[in-house]
Amino acid sequence: MTARRAGRYPRTCPVLVAIFLLVLSVQLVRTAPEYDPYKILGVSRSASQTEIKRAYKNLAKEWHPDKNKDPKAEDMFIKVSKSYEILSNEERRSNFDRYGQMDENQPFGQSQHHGFRGFHNSFYFDESFFHFPRSRDFADSKYLLHHAQFNSDVLPDSHKRPYLIKVTSEWCFACIHIEPVWKETVQELEPLGVGIGIVDLGIERRLANQLGAHRAPSIIGLVNGRVTFFHQAVVREHLRQFIEDLLPQKLVEKITDDNYLTFLDSWQVENKPTVLLFDQVPIIPLLYKLTAFAFRDYVRFGYVDQGDTHNTRLLRQFNINTYAPTMLLFKEDTEKPVDIIQARGMKRQIMDEFVSNNKFLKVPRLINQQLFDELCPVKQFHRRRKYCVLLITGDEQAFIPGNKAFLDFASANEKDVLRFAYVYQRQQQPLCQALLHNQAAHSPQVVILERRSQAGKVLYRSVSGGWNGSEEDKYRLHEQLELLQKDPTYLTSDATLPELNNEMAPMFIIQWMNAAYDYILQIYDDLLYSNWREMMPILSLIFSALFILFGTVIIQAFSEPGESKPRKPKQKEQPQAEDDASNRAGTSSRAPKKDFVEVTELTDVTYISNLVKLRPGHINVVLVLTNASKTVLLRKYAKEVFSFSGTQTLHFSFLNADKHRHWMPSLLRSTPDAMQGHSDEDEESSDYTGHVLALNGHKKYFCLFRPVFTGDDPNDSSSETSFSSDSRRKSRSRSRSSSHSRSRSHSRDDGAVPKRGSSRATTIELHHKLDRLGLWMERLMEGTLPRLQVPAWPSLDETTSTES
Repeated sequence: MTARRAGRYPRTCPVLVAIFLLVLSVQLVRTAPEYDPYKILGVSRSASQTEIKRAYKNLAKEWHPDKNKDPKAEDMFIKVSKSYEILSNEERRSNFDRYGQMDENQPFGQSQHHGFRGFHNSFYFDESFFHFPRSRDFADSKYLLHHAQFNSDVLPDSHKRPYLIKVTSEWCFACIHIEPVWKETVQELEPLGVGIGIVDLGIERRLANQLGAHRAPSIIGLVNGRVTFFHQAVVREHLRQFIEDLLPQKLVEKITDDNYLTFLDSWQVENKPTVLLFDQVPIIPLLYKLTAFAFRDYVRFGYVDQGDTHNTRLLRQFNINTYAPTMLLFKEDTEKPVDIIQARGMKRQIMDEFVSNNKFLKVPRLINQQLFDELCPVKQFHRRRKYCVLLITGDEQAFIPGNKAFLDFASANEKDVLRFAYVYQRQQQPLCQALLHNQAAHSPQVVILERRSQAGKVLYRSVSGGWNGSEEDKYRLHEQLELLQKDPTYLTSDATLPELNNEMAPMFIIQWMNAAYDYILQIYDDLLYSNWREMMPILSLIFSALFILFGTVIIQAFSEPGESKPRKPKQKEQPQAEDDASNRAGTSSRAPKKDFVEVTELTDVTYISNLVKLRPGHINVVLVLTNASKTVLLRKYAKEVFSFSGTQTLHFSFLNADKHRHWMPSLLRSTPDAMQGHSDEDEESSDYTGHVLALNGHKKYFCLFRPVFTGDDPNDSSSETSFSSDSRRKSRSRSRSSSHSRSRSHSRDDGAVPKRGSSRATTIELHHKLDRLGLWMERLMEGTLPRLQVPAWPSLDETTSTES
């Protein structure tokens, strides 16, 4: 038995030793540096900081995930950033060169023994051995943000201080790489007053969607409720500059010997105290900018570079110690500061306490409701009563002595329960009317009031005698203040004050421009860094608008073809009752395409194309005129037919009766209905000036418009009578069709028969001949005019021979 037990140990020990050596070799290989920062950046070990920075910038541009779509780009970008962090810090670079140390928090020489510690821990399933992600540090739990907390606390607080928010998740391996830089940045910026937050993408999905963060890791800046994403390499210097760029411009003004008097005198316009910051560095420190951002609504900040030679007079006047940062706070007195603080290590807490104790002027002007609420708070307890002594005055030059005397009185009677303020009656009329019982104050008045509720209810008492700044006025006011402190019931009147006007509110157009500017910047940022998920609604809106616009243009273009496009002739001619003239009635209201009417003259050249061979369905409206009446009639003719010029089937022409005087009688002789009651001699001697014919060249018919005569002629009535009796006689004839009957009845509506034997009409009569042409054109488009058929169209050059 002993021999067998002794024989087992030699076989078991080599196996255990082999396992031990295998695990040990794995740990030693794992503890070797994962990458060489020099090789990553492509520089030698003796490279200078300039060479390292140049190499980093080139590689960062090449491997940036937003510009390089390679799947390995993100990991390579992290390695480049990590390598630059190590080599840009001389201490960390020296540690790496000596010990191969990658983490500056790791003690010297620990890397040599790390493998044994890892070997020991690996048997307990240490996450570092199996490369599991590390659990979140306990210190990060205080920065975790929730949706309700963010909207109730963080979002309003972002108007007083900027926030730096990291978006992470449990299984984010890239988050592990930026963790050391994040901790360094938090340790640096949090004492300066920057808010820190962490959003877990897996737990707070609703908050992440509100922020627009859809991947981890992401770093977000929040200022004034506006979210901005960080897109640079995760380096401490870049994060610090990112926060500084988020702050509004000109928070702190550079002050020199040339402009310090103007800066200190601005308290009257700005209604704020002023603070001068003295330091040795030429660039304004981030601590001062953050303090100015927190108190920008109350105090103006100026910065003085003590090393600048242009500030010697300023340093000498206020006796500034150049060996430590100094803060001076001024109120109404610009020659002597009301408070001063000087310390080598200026802390944010000290600066906040210094400024918050001097947020208001000694006698500030009430310019908005917020200032009124803070200066004169509502009474809560008996021991915390605050009385507001209000001077109602004006901004004219005559009120300056009284205002100055009120300031002197307030400076001499500073008490914790008294707050002094003044208001301009012109700018705050509703408030002054409530306190003065709607009576205009011709002289300044002093009112002592105590606020009782947030709804505006106050108890007040007006100081009798007004305020002129005299010693008697000061004594009277001092006496009433003493009585008030002894007897709180001294305030006998009550009123409900309206909300104050905001005198410093920007105009609506300025607010709109600022909002538009922020929106354009956000769109530019999203386009630059390809945040397509956030851009999809905007892009959808833009493309929808473009589609509607171009779609409308295309539809209009195809719905109104060009005038030159010929219409296809119909295969089968429809009956006359279904003539296309009735179809043109629907197009009579079409708007004209031009601002003029094209009227051509019927001559030997144009007669065939404009009448004889006119396209089917087209009508030529011809005006008959003479040389004497051409100008007047053409102007009137164009005016009457202008509204119909948009119809594509209508053409407009004129016929000169002086050149072709036989054409009109020849046309009327060829139509029996048009010649009834007129002899040949009458037709030859008739004046056809002002007649209008609607000629259908294809179907050989025309409609006739007879002009309206405005002259007085005794024969006019006889002609009317004869024409009426003739019409009645024709209407009794059964052999006539109903269409001819409509033709005769309509001739009476369209005008009288031309006067025979009369002289040429005057210019006024010519102008009125076409007065009813517009109504006739409407009936023409409706297809209700009588149509006079002709066997053939007479020729212009044959009318003379035909007549003979």
